[in-house]
Amino acid sequence: MSTLALILREALHRRLTTGLVLLALIATVALPVAVFLSGQASKRETIRLMRDLGYNLRIIPKQTDMPGFWARGYSNRVLPEDCVQRFLQRPDLSYNHLIAMLNRRIDWNGTSALVTGIATEVAPRGKQKPPMIFTVDAETLHVGHAVAASLSLTKGQTVVLRGASFRIAAILSEKGDVDDSRVYCSLADAQRLLGMREQINEIQALECHCQDPAIDTLPKLRQELESIIPEGRVLRESDIAVTRKRQRQMANRQASVFVSIVLGAAAIWIAMLFALNVYQRRSEIGTLRALGYRSGYIGRLFLGKAALLGLFGAVLGFALGTGLMQLWGPSIFATAPGQVQTEWLLLPAALVAAPLFGMITALVPTVAAVMHDPAVTLREDG
Repeated sequence: MSTLALILREALHRRLTTGLVLLALIATVALPVAVFLSGQASKRETIRLMRDLGYNLRIIPKQTDMPGFWARGYSNRVLPEDCVQRFLQRPDLSYNHLIAMLNRRIDWNGTSALVTGIATEVAPRGKQKPPMIFTVDAETLHVGHAVAASLSLTKGQTVVLRGASFRIAAILSEKGDVDDSRVYCSLADAQRLLGMREQINEIQALECHCQDPAIDTLPKLRQELESIIPEGRVLRESDIAVTRKRQRQMANRQASVFVSIVLGAAAIWIAMLFALNVYQRRSEIGTLRALGYRSGYIGRLFLGKAALLGLFGAVLGFALGTGLMQLWGPSIFATAPGQVQTEWLLLPAALVAAPLFGMITALVPTVAAVMHDPAVTLREDG
């Protein structure tokens, strides 16, 4: 009888022990797969949530009066509008989601309003992503809550601003900061209203996250900017950057600890079951040794069983872990319920790792079976 046939017959004969080992191997694969898929989805979800915090980089003219900048909220100097296009041909940058802006505070019928003209968001080559901010069409306004309340403005209303006619496309919700006094319009409209054609005074951007969260990327950001816009300087919103960084670190630590606990518990469980299997098969081992079968053959019976169950556990565990996350994903990741994606590359990895894991955890009981003296077993049975 072949080794494989003997393994299968023994597995069917001891269904309970076999089933418990298979269950442990399924869990060993399913839980890490679920954790990995959850972690990947969580990263994508976190990117979406952190992105909602807003741009964390501000590029302004180098000659800006900084005390005045912090008092006003915008630079008193300007940059050429086309400088944002210089980023587009550089795929190796730490900048993304770039948007050119022009800001000036004006009086609108007795109300102080911060006019903010925004262009269409752009990205370096190969880094195109969905825009982070709403699009403002020509001859329309998106009015901050405080300005709208002061002037009794409503959505859809046509208004006149500095002699130009605009339709109010949206009244923005109250935010409790300077944005409540903003009036957003297209960059071209702002340049025309303010008499500053082809000029901007700020570029906002999002920093591409560093692979090592411990690295301070501000010097790199400044070095890159110097080669692109030498007349500009970059400011980073440190609180937003730190929040993103800590969130990534926490998610990585949490996943590592959880998977380690699962693998440790599964290893102990499988080792104990194989030790029980060795105890149950003492007579069989003694008989095989008495018939002249060598230690290598007996070792193959146990390790082969572990490997075979590992293969089944890999397939079933991958399907279970993926299925559970696909089922629960929409309720967990509410911002983007489609974030859980099947990672097919995990399947071949599981087909290698699960049998290897099973054989390693069964190694000590297998050595005990191989080293067992058959004479003792046969004497006890006699």
